[in-house]
Amino acid sequence: MLRPYLAVPLHLVLLLQFCFTPRALPTEQEVLKQVVSNSILTVRAAKAEIIPTVIDDFLPSLTMSVSWPSKEADLGNTIKPKHVQDRPNIKLYDESSSKSAYWKTNMTYVITLTDPDAPSRDNPEWSEICHWIAAVVPSSNATVSILPIFEAAVPKTTNTYEEIMEYKPPGPPPKTGKHRYVFLTLVPANGTSQPLDLTKPSDRKHWGTGKERKGVRYWAKDNGLVPVAANFIYSQNKKQ
Repeated sequence: MLRPYLAVPLHLVLLLQFCFTPRALPTEQEVLKQVVSNSILTVRAAKAEIIPTVIDDFLPSLTMSVSWPSKEADLGNTIKPKHVQDRPNIKLYDESSSKSAYWKTNMTYVITLTDPDAPSRDNPEWSEICHWIAAVVPSSNATVSILPIFEAAVPKTTNTYEEIMEYKPPGPPPKTGKHRYVFLTLVPANGTSQPLDLTKPSDRKHWGTGKERKGVRYWAKDNGLVPVAANFIYSQNKKQ
């Protein structure tokens, strides 16, 4: 069960920006921009074999921005492990809007991070590795930013946030080549705004399934979730 957001320690926490405001219907140009963005995601994810290895093909309805203090995920760019040790900032937004992020009030948005290349892409006997599961329920009529700032400065909100599985920074072993680290945003398949009873994997390896190459797709299915956004990076140990 998700709990109300409380004050947090000094370490980094998830950033999610919520904005509930009326908007006009998108223009043809805005719709085209969304289609192009979705196409780029699908093509790059397929080329990287994230589709269908990690997740089945899907039509993204939101764009997912993932960033760290000095780097940002860009659908398959390579980032050194030292730059991704802190929890990333996550923003979800509609490409048809240039100003705001639009959400369905009180629906649970689940952020996940998985590594399908453990210990290596050629030998994925540990895959997938669960690196992160976080769930957020935006409250109505609120705009909230939860940033890596001091405890006293964290805004007081009625949003709820829960880290189901604590963020484990990417740490590819030496001589295992590039690993794909895949971020997904999941929502309830039935569109419910009721609280979710999300399960916590019993182990990070195989997402607790005990079966090679099993991971986020099966966890999502078991929890009645479907993907609406994605992003990914490559990262590798400097010793190759």
